[in-house]
Amino acid sequence: MSDLEPRGRLQEVLRARRESLERLRSQGIEPFALGFAPTAHASELHELFGKIPAGEETGERSAVAGRIMLLRRQGKLSFATLRDATGDIQLFMTAAGMGPAYDVLDLLDLGDIVGADGVIVKTKRGELSVKVDRLTLLTKALRPMPEKWHGLRDAEARARKRYLEFASNPESRRVVTARAAVLASLRRVLDERGFLEVETPALHPIPGGAVARPFVTHHLALDIPLYLRIAPELYLKRLLVGGIERVYEIGRNFRNEGISPKYNPEFTMLEVYQAYADYEQMMGLVEDLVRESATAVRGSLRFDYQGRAMDLESPFRRVRLDALVGEAIGRPASLDDPGALREAAMAHSLHLDLAWPPGKVLHELYEKLVEPNLLQPTFVMDLPREVSPLARAHRSTPGFTEHADLVIAGVEMAPIYSELTDPDEQRDRFELQRRARAAGDQEAHPYDEDFVEALEHGMPPAGGFGFGVDRMLVVLTDVPSIRDVILFPHLRPESR
Repeated sequence: MSDLEPRGRLQEVLRARRESLERLRSQGIEPFALGFAPTAHASELHELFGKIPAGEETGERSAVAGRIMLLRRQGKLSFATLRDATGDIQLFMTAAGMGPAYDVLDLLDLGDIVGADGVIVKTKRGELSVKVDRLTLLTKALRPMPEKWHGLRDAEARARKRYLEFASNPESRRVVTARAAVLASLRRVLDERGFLEVETPALHPIPGGAVARPFVTHHLALDIPLYLRIAPELYLKRLLVGGIERVYEIGRNFRNEGISPKYNPEFTMLEVYQAYADYEQMMGLVEDLVRESATAVRGSLRFDYQGRAMDLESPFRRVRLDALVGEAIGRPASLDDPGALREAAMAHSLHLDLAWPPGKVLHELYEKLVEPNLLQPTFVMDLPREVSPLARAHRSTPGFTEHADLVIAGVEMAPIYSELTDPDEQRDRFELQRRARAAGDQEAHPYDEDFVEALEHGMPPAGGFGFGVDRMLVVLTDVPSIRDVILFPHLRPESR
């Protein structure tokens, strides 16, 4: 409440609006109308008539609808700013033009939603307007808009009351249109290349497809625990076993983990799998999808992100993870020298678990010393086997997998695999993860015998990846946190 009005003042405003509501009803005016039929949006009127001379009346009629953001009464002449989904248009209202209905303006408040019919004019001051002869109250707002019409200023209030932010600040709506543009571009590219969009379960009997902690619930009729999916990967791979060679899914994933500028408990992920491909081909597809998304939102492949120049036009760098770690610690980073890896970690004050194998230590060095500093798009290739339980063993480098991560602005955007198709190797990987879980790693991948059985029926060689839609939107809309691009982010309960 404090973001809108001081508590005492707010109570006065609420009472006054309720009184206006009752007065409207006493006059036979329904304050919550059934509907209205606008014939134009504000942006269309500006495009069609914006260049007419000041003081001109077009003779063209239009009906518009939206929220009153500004209202100025000057006796028998009044002006209002009406805001719809596309922008603002002025309403020009006179007692002579509206007759007895003009008195209803005394019962209108900022935030009310109205419909207005009239002729398009430009005032003597050069303001394009609808000269109203019929005004219809569509919805009476019983609470005031924030900060009058300038929007919420407190970041947490903006996140908690996103509907008010969108209503009062048109610029904030760009994350809505940007998300729609990205999703449309992803679907367009994949559909054109012969991929099928599918839907797989969101409730899983075994939480798989990623290394993460799940949300758990209980199904009463079946009397079994079920988990909100952390990834759709294992079901999509089952479709490859079933002979569907190119599949993708765009959907919500859920992970019971921390909240930060990079993490939200639920998020939107694109997952793609292609039979007879490998991670090299998938990296090329991911690069194309990133560029198409950037073009759809920014109209350019070169732009600034948080004050730093971003280049999505040049070929994305491809480099091995161990080479990047070696650069960071000033010495070769080898799985064959676990002592040196631990010494490097201690020298950089990194926390290590004594039970961690060399590959886990190497990955920890990468995450802490390298990843945050990768601004330009970089494919970090060949992750250690211990941290990549679902990727194929590297064709030439023991201890590593054909797993690459696309990193942009210090954040992982897309893990990309040559998929593991050997059921015996997959069983061994699950067993390693089970041991890690028994040792206390709650994010280790659980054993999924049904998936191994599916692989025993034969899955073609394949490449696949997951693409973090929200994280990509953070870069494309130039905002600092993932919660800025999620329409209704999760927050701690508000203190009272």
